[in-house]
Amino acid sequence: MLSILKDLNHYRSFLICFLLLNCNKEQQQLQKIKGYALGTSYSISYIASELNPEVLIQRVDSIFEVLNNSLSTYIPDSDISKINKGDSLLVVDEHFAKVYQKASEVWEQSEGFFDPTVGALVNAYGFGPGKSIKKVTDKKRDSLLILTGWSKTKLTREHTIKKVNPAIYFDFNALAKGYAVDVLANYLKSKSLESYLVEIGGEILAQGKSPKFQGFWKIAIDDPLQDDERKFIRTVTLKNEALATSGNYRKFAVDEDTGLRIAHSINPKTGLAIPSKVLSASVKAPDCMTADAYATALMVMPLEQSQKLIDSKPDLEAYWIVSDSLQGIRELFSKSFTN
Repeated sequence: MLSILKDLNHYRSFLICFLLLNCNKEQQQLQKIKGYALGTSYSISYIASELNPEVLIQRVDSIFEVLNNSLSTYIPDSDISKINKGDSLLVVDEHFAKVYQKASEVWEQSEGFFDPTVGALVNAYGFGPGKSIKKVTDKKRDSLLILTGWSKTKLTREHTIKKVNPAIYFDFNALAKGYAVDVLANYLKSKSLESYLVEIGGEILAQGKSPKFQGFWKIAIDDPLQDDERKFIRTVTLKNEALATSGNYRKFAVDEDTGLRIAHSINPKTGLAIPSKVLSASVKAPDCMTADAYATALMVMPLEQSQKLIDSKPDLEAYWIVSDSLQGIRELFSKSFTN
């Protein structure tokens, strides 16, 4: 999973995770707020309006607090934490329900390669809030796979969560950041803003046109083979749409015995956390939660299968960076991809 949700009550200035390229001499006044939330940096840019930046910061703060209390596995008394501990009577809020429903959709479309019940394995490999295991043996992995399987869970009409096994552990980090982007964007839209860009940890939604560009917003995608100096491999134009990128090149663990990297994108079918030839996957979609979820799925699915999936979705576009011993580093694009 790309990011870890954390409970943070104070948001501080932090480096934003995208590059804005100045392409237009004619500048309008651009307001920007930025800080730290959900375990990563965030930034909101918008054309100046009557919306007071201080008021916006307060509202953003309250939105993050609500989302943390619903979806953060790092808060012991959040809704998701209570459910992970076996609470079957808790009535979840609209945020949890929407994320659950989107997860169900992408789980089905990806044929199970996207599965937020992989949380027990996420913890075991050291990527979650739970206690990690020094070495995940085949026997231990098999026992944790029993706790994996989206079909073993259900959102009831009463908005409670039923699980076949109470030890099944949800981890929504693969789409929670994207959902938070959508919630913030909807708030800006409710305030009659027509042009803005919302970014949380590299997951982005852009609306309208940027005063810094000649037209629509432009976003730079990280080079997955960059060294200490940050580099970008491609610039993508967003036309009232979202972009999410998933990759194993930044977040990984190292096996103490072998020295090999352990990828944080875990295959829910095998329980393995082994890097594939896909270095990163970026998805454009009408909303950021969808883009976020599918970007994660593409990191786990076999490459050809993931390409067929995206090409079957007219509202999705995808861009892969892959590496293999024969052809080296390559860029691949879905049939509908526009730059």
